[in-house]
Amino acid sequence: MQSEKQYIDLYNEAQQMIKDHAAPVLNEVRDKAFEDFRRLGFPDRKVERYKYTDMQKLFEPDYGLNLNRLEIPVNPYETFKCDVPNLSTSLYFIVNDQFYAKALPKTKLNDGIIVDSLNRMATEHPELVRKYYGRIAHTEADAVTALNTMLAQDGLFIYVPKNVQMERTVQVVNILRSDVDLMVNRRVLIVLEEGAKAQFLFCDHAADNRNFLATQVIEAFVGDNARLELNCLEETHAKNTRVSNVYIEQQRNSRVSHNVITLHNGVTRNMLDLVFKGEGSECFCNGCVVADKSQHVDNNTLIDHQVPHCTSNELYKYVLDGNAVGAFAGRVLVRKGAQKTLSQENNRNLCASRTSRMFTQPMLEIYADDVQCNHGSTVGQLNDAALFYMQQRGIDRKEAKLLLEFAFVNEVIDKMELEPLRDRLHHLVEKRFRGELDKCEGCTMCK
Repeated sequence: MQSEKQYIDLYNEAQQMIKDHAAPVLNEVRDKAFEDFRRLGFPDRKVERYKYTDMQKLFEPDYGLNLNRLEIPVNPYETFKCDVPNLSTSLYFIVNDQFYAKALPKTKLNDGIIVDSLNRMATEHPELVRKYYGRIAHTEADAVTALNTMLAQDGLFIYVPKNVQMERTVQVVNILRSDVDLMVNRRVLIVLEEGAKAQFLFCDHAADNRNFLATQVIEAFVGDNARLELNCLEETHAKNTRVSNVYIEQQRNSRVSHNVITLHNGVTRNMLDLVFKGEGSECFCNGCVVADKSQHVDNNTLIDHQVPHCTSNELYKYVLDGNAVGAFAGRVLVRKGAQKTLSQENNRNLCASRTSRMFTQPMLEIYADDVQCNHGSTVGQLNDAALFYMQQRGIDRKEAKLLLEFAFVNEVIDKMELEPLRDRLHHLVEKRFRGELDKCEGCTMCK
């Protein structure tokens, strides 16, 4: 219990400071989250959803926290140029866990759309935030969500009113910046009302060569006939630990596309809980992982079919080299009465070295009798015959290996709806396979 004790002691000593720098709406659920965390403790590997990642070890080190909300000396708009060619975006920054408000995009959002600090919006529009905050990210069920809820002081709030469509993709760059080892607890709340449509690109980067521990909880509410595309790209470094829990709730005839790409990291643990609350809804959940050295990437998903006539599609692909460890556990739950469910779940993995390891566990749990559901997984190595064939035609073995790996993950990237983002990811993935650390043109942060 040593890992839990430092956070329990921290909250007991600093809870007033935490609350003084956060809106009352965020504080209303904070004490309950603390009690849930104290009761649960960090899960060990005997807990089914955490069997592939040692959470107690991840949270054991003593990290600093910016609970007093000291200003971080950085202007990301001047130092960080993260442009996707041919993709017109509205660019926002979160520095550690704090929304950067000193400079904002010049492009005006459609009337009624909000993209702003969660803490500020919880202060200025408490009833709107209270209606959604913490409603699907249940602290009694998950210790990491409880920890994030009891410590989070800011993050991002996105609201798209009824029948409003965002004209531009919203790009949010999460920057980790510190002169000491640091823990950050970021919160994101996304609300799409009936008939709304929005596309997002979240990028995670680390500006300093420090040990970082980032927890993130995203809650996304997708109303009737709404459309959400949520793309998450991680390009941090080997000293970064990222624990991200995403909760999505879909109403009638809604459509969600959730894509998570991990290219550079240390230890990453992503969890996705998606629940169908309205009939006729559809989701596409895709993941792409490229890992080598001693990187660790664990993706855990739960698709909960609670109502009839819904469709879920999952495809996660890993390419592991060196001593990298990958894990995928995906559970599709079809509840009693959820007839006419269509579900497809696939996990395909390529171990490019003898020392890389992949754990895969696709699961179906079905309590309805009129459904079409299937799942599958594979773990393999590069095809020697294909390598030999390419070498016979003048392609050296290293380049042939790269081309096969690149073709393997392209299936995931090609499922993304934004064509400029697909082109950019093709470029980044190719450079990643070539061992080149890539940075955007004009970016001074990565030098």
